[in-house]
Amino acid sequence: MKIKALTLALAATATLGAGAALADQHGNKFVHSREYQGQVYVMYQNHMSLYTYGKDEVGISNCTDACADTWIPAILKKNAKLGKSYSLIKRIDGTMQAAFRGMPLYLYVGDKKIGDTKGDGVGGVWKLAKP
Repeated sequence: MKIKALTLALAATATLGAGAALADQHGNKFVHSREYQGQVYVMYQNHMSLYTYGKDEVGISNCTDACADTWIPAILKKNAKLGKSYSLIKRIDGTMQAAFRGMPLYLYVGDKKIGDTKGDGVGGVWKLAKP
């Protein structure tokens, strides 16, 4: 799971330039929403799309094991800077996952470049996180 997250981060860095990997050092938020290609949605620190899972509950991630291999939890450090509608939840493994309005956030392994939103609607339970 960590290797996939690192691969996504490296791909985003190559697309955006070195500054994207240093977002925290420049005061940017680790998760944020912004307009990209005509729609506004929630993005991870590497600017990749983030999703919510219809089987999750506020403050609780139900995507573990094989699910988390495809839907990579948006893991952040416990002292991550977050905006008003964002929070951190503790996963069963003790890591801290970003949440939007209490709902855990995930990256989709099928998204290969910034702007991809291929996970939206998958299985009728995955939705692109939007403010």
